[in-house]
Amino acid sequence: MKRSAPDRVRLIDVAAAAEVTKSIASRVLNGDPTVAVRPETRRRILQVARDLGYQPHAGARALANSRTMALALIAPSTDNPPYITIARGAYRRAGEHGYLALLAEDFEEQPAGRSLVDGGRVDGLLMGSAVPGHPLVAHLDRTSFPHVFVNRAVPGSNRNITMNVGRAGELAVEHLTGLGHRRIAHLAGPAEVEQSSDRLAALDRAIRDRGLPVIPPLFGDFTEATGFACAPALLAARPTAVFTSSPGQAIGVIRHLSDAGVRVPEEISVIAYGDFPSAGFTVPSITTIALPLLELGAAAVDELVAQLDGEPPRDLVIPDAPRLHPRQSTGPAPAAD
Repeated sequence: MKRSAPDRVRLIDVAAAAEVTKSIASRVLNGDPTVAVRPETRRRILQVARDLGYQPHAGARALANSRTMALALIAPSTDNPPYITIARGAYRRAGEHGYLALLAEDFEEQPAGRSLVDGGRVDGLLMGSAVPGHPLVAHLDRTSFPHVFVNRAVPGSNRNITMNVGRAGELAVEHLTGLGHRRIAHLAGPAEVEQSSDRLAALDRAIRDRGLPVIPPLFGDFTEATGFACAPALLAARPTAVFTSSPGQAIGVIRHLSDAGVRVPEEISVIAYGDFPSAGFTVPSITTIALPLLELGAAAVDELVAQLDGEPPRDLVIPDAPRLHPRQSTGPAPAAD
């Protein structure tokens, strides 16, 4: 016997569960900025709709509100693994709100964000480009176009959706000092990227608080080539452990150490900021600090949709904490000579 499909959740079901009228639920879910409800009521309606799996008719909603029902995430590069994960979290949550999330790469010679905004192709923007002084930032401010900054922070914007990146540095130091390491080198990201500088400051505090020697950091982009190229300078500082700012950097560092005959982790341990699917399958497998990137993408969409529904923007540090994934690339510090 053929099973019938489950009943579709209706607007009246959302209204009843949220204890509001169908009209109020409709206006909130359709982003009517003139609806007079308290912020907690608005949040309750949106939460109930998510919990019940309510899916508004996208075509009717867009027609009624002159919306595209599309959001865009502007990433510094589609080769950047963290932004692919952020995009996945954003895409899933956008669908729960009845939106489509798009991913666009921010080419300097072909800035995608400006055409999306000025052409009315999307209703809101999740700005992930980490380039300081990006011209689109000023344009967004002038036009009051709905947007949030995700995985980066623009001082004074009051719309920064970030993580506790400082905790990642603390976790790395806790793990390494627990293994007996005292000389910890750091390959940081670009000095002008705020998230990199925040992580560096927290790492420096954790090292100084433990009375460990302070090794000046090196700076570079997040690629394997940078890790490989910077490895000789890292070795010159005589560390027993290296903390990199990306898995790519860690791969490059480990490759150079292998070519130089330096054993990982017997002679030098390597730990990376950020996790990636193949970290457990490299040789050696790489110890990483996993970041709540899916949650970050989802939270950024929630905040952007809240703006579209009439709520004021705000800064948000998501509560989900980084997590340590210990693997083969870290081990006890070598015995002192």
